[in-house]
Amino acid sequence: MTDIADLVERSLSPETRPEFDRRVREQARFLREIIDDGTLDNEGFAVGLEIEVYAVDRDDRLATLPDSVFDVAGKELGLHNAELNTDPSRFTPDGIDEQAAAVAAGTERARAAADEAGYDLALDAMWTVPPGEGSERYLSATEDRDGVSVAQNMRPNARYCALDNEAVRLAGGRINFDVPGAAHEFPTILFESLATSIQPHLQIPSVAAFPDYYNAAIRTLGPLTALATNSPLLPPDLYNAVDDPDALLDETHHELRIAAFEQSMNRTANPKVRVPDDLTETADLVDHILDDEVFAPFLSEWANDRKGDGDDDGDGDFADRFPEFDYKRGTYWRWLRPVVGGDPVDGAGDERSLRIEYRPLPTQPTTADTISFLCLTAGVIRGVVVTDHPLTDLPWTAARDSFYRAVADGIEADVDWLTAEGERTADPAVVYEDLFAVARRGLTEQGFSASAAEAALAPARARWEARETPATWKLRGVRRRLDGGASLPAAVTATQREYLRLSRERDSFADWPAPDADT
Repeated sequence: MTDIADLVERSLSPETRPEFDRRVREQARFLREIIDDGTLDNEGFAVGLEIEVYAVDRDDRLATLPDSVFDVAGKELGLHNAELNTDPSRFTPDGIDEQAAAVAAGTERARAAADEAGYDLALDAMWTVPPGEGSERYLSATEDRDGVSVAQNMRPNARYCALDNEAVRLAGGRINFDVPGAAHEFPTILFESLATSIQPHLQIPSVAAFPDYYNAAIRTLGPLTALATNSPLLPPDLYNAVDDPDALLDETHHELRIAAFEQSMNRTANPKVRVPDDLTETADLVDHILDDEVFAPFLSEWANDRKGDGDDDGDGDFADRFPEFDYKRGTYWRWLRPVVGGDPVDGAGDERSLRIEYRPLPTQPTTADTISFLCLTAGVIRGVVVTDHPLTDLPWTAARDSFYRAVADGIEADVDWLTAEGERTADPAVVYEDLFAVARRGLTEQGFSASAAEAALAPARARWEARETPATWKLRGVRRRLDGGASLPAAVTATQREYLRLSRERDSFADWPAPDADT
């Protein structure tokens, strides 16, 4: 097996870039051809999920996972990370039931494997109980291998290591991470692994209609992220600039995952992690990826597993036609991105498909919450298009700004929306009522009864009705404990442990009690 350091040196050598670029251009021509000739058209809509989790020990401290867990789970960036993905299914009531069953079964299997080794898997969006050596030391540990820096707690994967070395080089040797209450410089991108996410996927059967769905999805980033927020707190030992803990709770972002990813990877003049541009026609997606900055290029023959960038986007002869292009697409780190190819779905098409990967949502506390957000995401995108809803007339800049306001302020954020009558509003009552109405219509268009559609959306809708998300739940828990005399580290740790307990015991976040300072 080729040494990691050797592969990283090949990736970052000046000789690699011209050949990589040549192959990407050639493969882009092929993709434009199959977009134009209808090869990617399919029978119906399909859905799928990627779910990232992290490991904790018996005391709920961050822990690294033994290899035995990866017999039933996928690997991710950090040694503490795992990925629980579903096979795609049709976007129908039965297909959603299949997704729910797959998530529940996959989580149970992975947790059982972790339990045998003395660990558990946390359905959470940011770990906050540090490992024994402390967060900064854990995230900063590196070693030199023949002139290549290797993060000791990162998955030993050549692509991860190449991306890491490229980002650190472009940052001048250390990468800044700066959020309310904390300012650090890290020698690696591993601080990105503080956070985990879910990524719903929606296959679009009509290639010609793909821009309608993609542009509609961009306009939903703000309100959906606001409802999903779940990472407002860092591990307390990373807070090094806090004078007033209460002020920190007012100032912190409700979704710190966004800052962790953007600050770790945005090292180029044209930021790679951001809201994507609209598509005018479907072939634009090829051009957007082609024009994106190259980041740690890899040639397909260097390794047997070309999916080391963390994607699981299909295999077989079709995907083998564009491996370098797909690698570059894997570093097109927009909060929404297209995926060409995937697994066949009976009744919805074969591996020659085109889908949307929806990337801003944090990992949710339970299976029911995860499936509800899958239904909400796929339902509202489908509903906007099928009703010819005017949402896509909302200016792109308004959609972008709404997303970042949601990241900062969560469910209390002012997010812009266009109603069914075409009136622009930021009134939350109007925004969310219309959002859920459109999502219900999208679900009924896919065969859900009115009552089944309402039930599918209920866990997400309950958050709006209660004005409570996992992020606000955590912040209120910490504040109550501070008011009771606890220190910030003690308040954060106690709240996190209560979160983890409830995520194991309750079926849905909507069933959780208010955080209790005496717990």
